[in-house]
Amino acid sequence: MTELVRTARERGITTLTLDAPARRNALSAALAGALAEALARCGGDRGTRAVVLTHTGNTFCAGADLRDPPRPEALVELMRGIVQLPVPVVARVDGHVRAGGLGLLGACDIAVASTAATFAFTEVRIGLAPAVISLPLLPRADPRALARCCLTGERLDAPEAVRAGLLTAAGADVDEVLAPVLDGLRRASPQGLAETKRLLTATVLQTFDRDADALTALSARLFASPQAREGATAFLERRDPPWVV
Repeated sequence: MTELVRTARERGITTLTLDAPARRNALSAALAGALAEALARCGGDRGTRAVVLTHTGNTFCAGADLRDPPRPEALVELMRGIVQLPVPVVARVDGHVRAGGLGLLGACDIAVASTAATFAFTEVRIGLAPAVISLPLLPRADPRALARCCLTGERLDAPEAVRAGLLTAAGADVDEVLAPVLDGLRRASPQGLAETKRLLTATVLQTFDRDADALTALSARLFASPQAREGATAFLERRDPPWVV
């Protein structure tokens, strides 16, 4: 079986690379499970000061794999696992991010991208809503910007994503943007990082505790609806769904 998440370590930084480029790193049940397992290993590794989450190919994550989506509960646990990990998680994006991929970004403590990256909440166009992925995003993103991009499905470039609160920083060379972040994390004490992250994520975890069950049920209901089935079919067949006017 092809390894879906590759792991590398250098000077206290563990890099997890999503490696399903043929499927645009879409979150299948298998990829979500592999990522959750890799994150859990990082959480138990005393040598890991921080985690970098990145990708192969031109897409960081295209959202849920419509042919084999993870259960909504599994996606909630994956995002919560990132938020609760006792070390910081940094997203390194050098490609496109769609739908559920933005949930991964929202769960990360820091997210940096190249100016080649683009971002879009495409759920509304196929009869869905950004239900469970809103859990880490609503406490962190700008409400007005989030309303526009979630309701219209418009594509954002990297500077717009920074202004919307979806990204921390962006630049022409993502590794140049990332370098001072990693330097700062390597200079921080493990205890300082863990306790500071606990402070910064308290509100996000409160949102999970309050809303996860209701949003999981909403996601399951929408995925099972006739409108969403038609939207997914139209997407896979590369045609407009019937509600486009």
